[in-house]
Amino acid sequence: MPSRVEDLLRELAPQVLGTLVRRFGDFAAAEDAVQEALLAAAVHWPREGVPENPRAWLLQSAARRLIDAQRSDRSRRNRENLAAAQEADARELSDQDDTLIVLFMCCHPALTPASAIALTLRAVGGLTTAEIAKAFLVGEATMAQRIARAKQNIKASGAPFELPSRDEQAARLRSVLHVLYLIFNEGYASSTRRDLHRAELSQEAIRITRMLQRLLPDDSEVAGLLALMLLIDGRRPARTDAAGELVPLAEQDRTLWDRALVTEGLALLDDAIGRGAVGEYQLQAAIAALHDRAPRAEETDWRQILALYGLLEQLTGNPVVTLNKAVATAMADGPSAGLAVLDTVDERLPGHYRVDAVRAHLLEMAGDTRAALAHYRAAAGATTNLVEQHYLTTQAARLALRDESLRGR
Repeated sequence: MPSRVEDLLRELAPQVLGTLVRRFGDFAAAEDAVQEALLAAAVHWPREGVPENPRAWLLQSAARRLIDAQRSDRSRRNRENLAAAQEADARELSDQDDTLIVLFMCCHPALTPASAIALTLRAVGGLTTAEIAKAFLVGEATMAQRIARAKQNIKASGAPFELPSRDEQAARLRSVLHVLYLIFNEGYASSTRRDLHRAELSQEAIRITRMLQRLLPDDSEVAGLLALMLLIDGRRPARTDAAGELVPLAEQDRTLWDRALVTEGLALLDDAIGRGAVGEYQLQAAIAALHDRAPRAEETDWRQILALYGLLEQLTGNPVVTLNKAVATAMADGPSAGLAVLDTVDERLPGHYRVDAVRAHLLEMAGDTRAALAHYRAAAGATTNLVEQHYLTTQAARLALRDESLRGR
């Protein structure tokens, strides 16, 4: 399918879904009808051409499928008259864009993060169940069950198809941003895959967040999240070498970075800072910006990064933030200071491979080769990403050779 058609379908999917849910009142049935309409468009449009009004084409196609489904259900024979009336009104479906409502509904508090991610990718991202299942390395039937349960939970919650009230919006928006952040992270650093990246997921997270930012242009945290994604994704071309091996940030060829994405991210961040209360995504974006602004790794302003991690730690209490703060502390004040910070993380992140990886790095900085070697090996044994595993194993092998050399003197 041509990329132009694919992009158009993904953009229109949540708009069409929102209109049908608002008109027919059944999220699950409308979502199934939209998926069928998208598949029909994917077959017909490349061959016959994109219709003059593609949104209306999808609305008509999905509405007919939804009505046909209602009619075929024997338990709903008493709705035949209503279905006929709805069919007559199908041409008058509103042009209102309900994408934001759909996004909030997919991130309903009743759903687990895994279910919210899957439903968001399908309903807002326009991905098929098979595509989502492939991205998360599960069977299509398993993913279909996960999405079905998510829709059932939304229906059971009785949530109306409307934006949350002002009192609820802040908390619900936080859930939306968190789901988009998780999708991006899984795309940027895959947890269970042979490749380091899942570019299709990180790019989809960016696309949806752009959509959200257009709908909420004055929200500084939405802008902060989009800036964070752009600033980090801009480094992706340099994050692996020609053989697909991991290249750490300090060793990356910064001329390979996507400067258009970095420049856009910096501009978004500069505009967001000071427009409202500074939140966690703005702080993370500010840290990413300090890395991206440094012409060389040696010129990174670690003292300022450390200060920002301190603020982020106070704001979130997240042990992963403390883990990153340990690295910044080591770079600013020496490895011993970084290791002292790292000691506070062990109980909060038990068995996490990144704790061992960071400890190995800091111990190597401190000159303790044998201890660093042990922790590189432990980290390699705990990670589920094969690219990261190979990198950590390589670091362990490098230190093992150094240790043998030192003992042979």
